Amino acid sequence: MNAGADHGTGQDQAGRSGQAGWGGTPRASDGKPVPQPVTDLAAGQPVREVWENAVGGRTFEVGGAAGRYFIKWTPASSGIDLGREATRLEWAGSYITVPRVLGQGAGDAETWLVTSALPGENAVTERWRADPATAVAAIGEGLRAMHEAMPVAACPFSWMAEDQLADARRRAELGPFDPACWHPVHRSLSTEQALDRLADIPAVDRLVVCHGDACAPNTLITEDGNCSGHVDFDQLGVADRWADLAVATWSAEWNYGPGWEDRLLNAYGVAPDPDRIRYYRLLWDVGP
Repeated sequence: MNAGADHGTGQDQAGRSGQAGWGGTPRASDGKPVPQPVTDLAAGQPVREVWENAVGGRTFEVGGAAGRYFIKWTPASSGIDLGREATRLEWAGSYITVPRVLGQGAGDAETWLVTSALPGENAVTERWRADPATAVAAIGEGLRAMHEAMPVAACPFSWMAEDQLADARRRAELGPFDPACWHPVHRSLSTEQALDRLADIPAVDRLVVCHGDACAPNTLITEDGNCSGHVDFDQLGVADRWADLAVATWSAEWNYGPGWEDRLLNAYGVAPDPDRIRYYRLLWDVGP
């Protein structure tokens, strides 16, 4: 997860920068040493680890009731570019509510990003998993508000299917993908079969500035059940809105159980589009 909310104890089965595929888990302190840059940046304040992803990236909450901020730390070996996220946060912050970048840095073996906290907690904490009707409505309404607020013409970043497919093909040239990292519905596909399916790009329904990783934990919900903002913006860019909706509906099923997809789409204000949903779920799954 990005630095931006009290991540609680929810558990999701998807996410890119925050969770690195299927391997992200919420964290409580388990005695694992805190990285030295995090200790230095905390300057003696309480530090609590709230997330760890499958490639070693970790997120820490610093401070307490009097004031909180978050430090996202990742080893150089993870391949995660926190500078990329900082750039997108700074752009998006002109149009929507995002965690404010307070600082960033890099060493020989690690990078880190410091951001402010936002109101609310992520949509997969215990409270919201127990109230899925409210949570999925907030996710759908929040995505629609985000898509309406950010101007496509002014966005310098792309998440277009053509660009994502070109990137997937470049990575495939370095070696076949590992289907074990994909959702079970795609694991029977070879790299070549997946890329062949993705070559047939659907016509654009509506261009928006997409979040790029619209899984449930990246939506924050306040006490009144409304979306207060989003986190994890390193994939933000212009794309068909179904690039977000396909993942958001998928994540609703993983986190709350079957049957919530239609409620999320109703809250967003769009009818289901099975073909685009299938396409963008596969495209997201073969992503880096």
